[in-house]
Amino acid sequence: MDFSLIGANIAKLLQQYWQVFLLEGVVNTLKLTVIAVFFGVVLGTFVAMCKMCRFKLARFFITVYIEAIRGTPILLQLYIFYFVLPQLLPVLKLSPFMWVALALCINSSAYVSEIIRAGIQAVDIGQTEAARSLGMSGRQAMARIVLPQAVRNILPALGNEFIMMLKETSLASTFFLGDLMTSYLLVGGATYLRFEALIIVGAIYLLLTYPLSRVVNAFERKMAKDGAD
Repeated sequence: MDFSLIGANIAKLLQQYWQVFLLEGVVNTLKLTVIAVFFGVVLGTFVAMCKMCRFKLARFFITVYIEAIRGTPILLQLYIFYFVLPQLLPVLKLSPFMWVALALCINSSAYVSEIIRAGIQAVDIGQTEAARSLGMSGRQAMARIVLPQAVRNILPALGNEFIMMLKETSLASTFFLGDLMTSYLLVGGATYLRFEALIIVGAIYLLLTYPLSRVVNAFERKMAKDGAD
């Protein structure tokens, strides 16, 4: 294997296709990730609250929702949202990009809901009882006492969810939505330098995820230290 030739090809691809890799691939990948995780947190919070509510019927349907999402491949969910739902719901004039983003959001919400629920349940029940004894309602106790403490447990896990979703957006290349893996397919197909294009994309993913993972790990250590104090 001629490493000097590989290096020269990588430099050539970066010079000619940096806009495809960076301005399109990275931007679209980050856009998908941010949309999926942000709305996944919003929906996941609602799902977690329903999972812990007093109504058995609501808990049943939410449990079915979570298990259905967590128990099926994300690629299958993407196919359903990309090919099936636009035909069933033609009134929703969403772009292919938004259908995929919606699928990732739904997928993220199922995992985020369990993260939030576990974080809330990790807070000592005595905190809630003390708040109720002071005259707070259940909703007030949750908003003012429980949730602020649960954030300590939730935020690191949400950081890991962001990193996981960043990598899972690579499946969007199935639909050629301009993410990083789509950049690999386009550049590799145009130049036949698939190995070199794959190295570039892999390096970009690593540059995106490694600093994020270090930040999450540092935050976890800080939270653990503060909790011990």
